[in-house]
Amino acid sequence: MKLALFDLDHTLLNTDSDHSWGEFLVNEGLVDALRHRQINDQFYEDYKAGQLNPIAYNEFVFEFLTQNSNERLQQLHDLFMQKVIRPQMRPEGFKAIEQHKALGHQLVGITATSDFITAPIFKAFGIDDVIATRAEMKDGHYTGKVAGLPCYQQGKLVRLNEWLAGRAVAESWAYSDSINDRFLLEYADHAIAVNPDERLAELAKQQDWAIQDWSI
Repeated sequence: MKLALFDLDHTLLNTDSDHSWGEFLVNEGLVDALRHRQINDQFYEDYKAGQLNPIAYNEFVFEFLTQNSNERLQQLHDLFMQKVIRPQMRPEGFKAIEQHKALGHQLVGITATSDFITAPIFKAFGIDDVIATRAEMKDGHYTGKVAGLPCYQQGKLVRLNEWLAGRAVAESWAYSDSINDRFLLEYADHAIAVNPDERLAELAKQQDWAIQDWSI
């Protein structure tokens, strides 16, 4: 297998889908604006600092999922895609995906953000295999809990190895913007820092990794 791994937020997207989902809920008047924005913003700052508690953050995000039917959530996600996500999908991301597809590589989206938010976004990019933090469901409804290990920092490698289930990887590429993904980038044969944050840019220069600008 030749494997191409794509992070989502600030890599394929020109925004952070998790934080943007919270802003979308605020702007649509679906949550308490002051409380939700304050908590959402603080978790986002923690993420950028590499200090996020992924269980606490996702349980905060999942609160809303438990309060709405699956049909309603689907309708809202469709609106979220239309209003927020599609305008932020990076053309250079599409181009990289198509290049790997043309070479017959296995494409995988891998993200710390939940599968509820990200699976439809990856699908819109043409990526069907997704490794993400899982929102637990019981009897067809969201429980508000995280199922298994969050797909964050070193957890991405654990979840990737679970997904591979012993299959051999002959060559691999990994694309990300964040120092939180240093472990994923170190794993790959070809690491590509996409519009990297300051710490990842420094590491990429030290490791002689490719640095690409996909901004729009």
